[in-house]
This record gives sequence, structure tokens and C-alpha cells, in this order.
Amino acid sequence: MLEKGVRREFPELKQIVAEASRALAELDAGRLDELAMSCRALNRDLAQTNAVDRKRLARESRDAAGDMAVFSRVLSVTRANLNVIQRLRELRAGRFEYSEQQARWGQPGTQHGDN
Repeated sequence: MLEKGVRREFPELKQIVAEASRALAELDAGRLDELAMSCRALNRDLAQTNAVDRKRLARESRDAAGDMAVFSRVLSVTRANLNVIQRLRELRAGRFEYSEQQARWGQPGTQHGDN
């Protein structure tokens, strides 16, 4: 809990996004967990921030929008790669079969994401 009159310093959002991207690139799960906890704490504490801090955080959010969009795309691609790896493991173990629609996914005339 925040005490009245005590100003809480928040890490700059661009710095959090940059560190998250770096941790993801290095597959540093521990650091990603730490950053996720920081984001949860930031969201939880927003209700208790004063108007000055809310304005600063709104500016930081606008400034970090491009970095967050890039990070979102990196997460999406990483998630897709993880799905491929999991499917390959299941195929090798004989526990997975592709449906007809999944088998057609990469064939000419179909669009990626039309699952």
C-alpha cells in the first residue's frame, strides 16, 4: 500500500518494454516473470496514483506505443513458433494428427490464419 504523501516512482514504460523484448529474445523466463510482476503491480497501483503521476504515465504510454506494438508482434511470432514446436513434439510422439483444414493451411490458395 502507498502511504499518503509518499510519491511512488514507476519505471519508465519504454524501459519495461525494451527489457521485456530483450528478455524474450534471450529466452530469459526469469526476467520475463519479474517484468510481468512489475506490470501487475503498476496496474494495481494506478488507482492510488495522483493526477500528476497519471498524466506522466499517460505520456509514457503514448511514447512507448511503437515499442509496445513491436513487442506485441514479437510475442505473436514467438507464440506461433511455440505452437509449431509443440505440434512437432506431438507428431514425433505419435499423439497428434493434423485435421484436413490444418493440412491445407500451407497449400496454395489458402491464407495463413484461416484455421
